[in-house]
Amino acid sequence: MAVNLQKGQKISLEKEAGGALSRVTMGLGWDVAKSKGFFGFGGGAGQPVDLDASVVLFDESNRPIDVVWFRQLKSKDGSIVHTGDNRTGAGEGDDEQIVVDLRSVPPQVKSLVFTVNSFTGQNFSTVENAFCRIFDTGSSKEIARYDLSVQGSHTAQIMAKLYRHNGEWKMHAIGENGSGRTFDDLMPLITPHL
Repeated sequence: MAVNLQKGQKISLEKEAGGALSRVTMGLGWDVAKSKGFFGFGGGAGQPVDLDASVVLFDESNRPIDVVWFRQLKSKDGSIVHTGDNRTGAGEGDDEQIVVDLRSVPPQVKSLVFTVNSFTGQNFSTVENAFCRIFDTGSSKEIARYDLSVQGSHTAQIMAKLYRHNGEWKMHAIGENGSGRTFDDLMPLITPHL
């Protein structure tokens, strides 16, 4: 049974998965909020929303050394792959996925910070049922899920961080709201969480 994470909560991925992990997938899902207001007009609700999942790789000195996002679908070393950009949130389940081969992430990488941005600029009041989840890529067993559906005026969020600690990978649900169309706009907010 997957852990439903609360903001700020930290878990051991291997402990929650019940054993060693080699590959995990971070899935991002969302739906467009139903139209609100008189005759269905409600500030952009009901219009397609293009949320983008990204992951920034940081070294021991908390410097960004690589990024995987819709403009670079694979890390330079090949250990992390983005499966592609979903521009509407249509469909069931994950709308975007980032696959991480934990065994192949270079040893100088200390942490992986996952973000979500509204590339089209709509704020999170226009989305519902938003979540990120991490699962064992091989077995598809969900390890943890974090609800992102805190509606508001933010256009971006730092979702979570995977990091190495005492030889194992852990996950920290961050859930800090921000603004910006890409991960780059969130960098000043990411730094304190490293």
